[in-house]
Amino acid sequence: MSLPRALVVDDEPDIRELLELTLSRMDISCRSTANIDEARRVLNEDHFDLCLTDMRLPDGNGIELVEYIQRYFPNLPTAVITAHGNVESAVRALKAGAFDFVSKPVDLHILRDLAAAAIKSHPETLEPSGPTLLGDTAIMQETRATIAKLARSQAPVYICGESGTGKELAAAMIHHLSPRAEGPFIPVNCGAIPESLMESEFFGHRKGSFTGATTNKTGLFEAARGGTLFLDEVADLPQHMQVKLLRAIQEKAIRPIGEHREHPIDVRILSATHKDLETMVEASQFRQDLFYRINVITLKLPALRDRVDDIPLLATHFLRRLAETIGVSPAGLSDAAIARLRGYAFPGNVRELENILERATALCEHAQIEPNDLQLKETHAPDPTSITNLDLPLDPMLGHMERDTIEKALEQTRYNKTAAARLLGISFSALRYRLKKLGLD
Repeated sequence: MSLPRALVVDDEPDIRELLELTLSRMDISCRSTANIDEARRVLNEDHFDLCLTDMRLPDGNGIELVEYIQRYFPNLPTAVITAHGNVESAVRALKAGAFDFVSKPVDLHILRDLAAAAIKSHPETLEPSGPTLLGDTAIMQETRATIAKLARSQAPVYICGESGTGKELAAAMIHHLSPRAEGPFIPVNCGAIPESLMESEFFGHRKGSFTGATTNKTGLFEAARGGTLFLDEVADLPQHMQVKLLRAIQEKAIRPIGEHREHPIDVRILSATHKDLETMVEASQFRQDLFYRINVITLKLPALRDRVDDIPLLATHFLRRLAETIGVSPAGLSDAAIARLRGYAFPGNVRELENILERATALCEHAQIEPNDLQLKETHAPDPTSITNLDLPLDPMLGHMERDTIEKALEQTRYNKTAAARLLGISFSALRYRLKKLGLD
């Protein structure tokens, strides 16, 4: 079996020699060039499994080479070497299709991790097994194709969409289709971690670094080494953690509490929220620099109402899975029940569909679920012209609406407060406060 081959493009002989030596010790055969024109010629003469290029070259910019490779050799992972702290160049390269980046002075640990991941990123080496987003509609087929393409990159992906559309499942798909599939996939709900514990949770701490630190603790970044860290509800991060997260992503290094030196990390970052981060950036509620760093590539998941033809398939899947869980034959759905589901707005999307079917299965007295078993309520947008018909004063009316909304969210999530907070679009602590205020705790 032949050795994997890498093309190194850099006009500094010392840098080329360092990169070649590092890669050769990984049993990667190297060929090097000093400029873009020569690199184009070599690419057309030989086969390569990785291209590593400097951003500043005598005859142009490294992004030009990234774009050339994307156009003519789309299966060749290309990584760029950027000047220290030049985040803008790194983001531009990733948006152009670069596999990853490494900053000068080159950290050889990071370079080796990058090269190993790149060599494993070819389509023929990726197994299409693992979690998947169900659906036969054109929009879902396009979404899965996009996910498969994103899986081959190391670029941060921002997954957006309404609550219940399957953002964590999409993140798991990206991980399992990626060269990091053998590493850990660690999802974390940013809104469920108490603010005082966030730094320790993310970066870890050393014994004795603060009161109560009786042992060393491994943080989430370290636990996800070689794999993927999925930051769900990233909009709930407080400002001070946004700063620390930005530095960790930019420097590819962390410093546990109580440590005096940084440790390189090998982690891919995926993030998601159902909130509008762009609006939060404009309102100075979320750091713009962090937004651009995690939003290198955007994956938008469609709402269930935009793919109603997938409802029968999803319903059959959920009913079969529910039946396997409780050890019975799966319930059926009458044509009238399917029609009723297709006509429903599904504000809670796929997660709400699953909850509705679970409740219907429990209430159904026959082998087939009928429309009445679904217990669906029509949701109508409020009519702004009918305010004169509302019961005033305002405060009691808003309190009643708040209580009703929270109770429905708790019902839909089977009284899982963390899931209910996510469905409502608020942090866990905010939900806890409201529950106490309304006497629902």
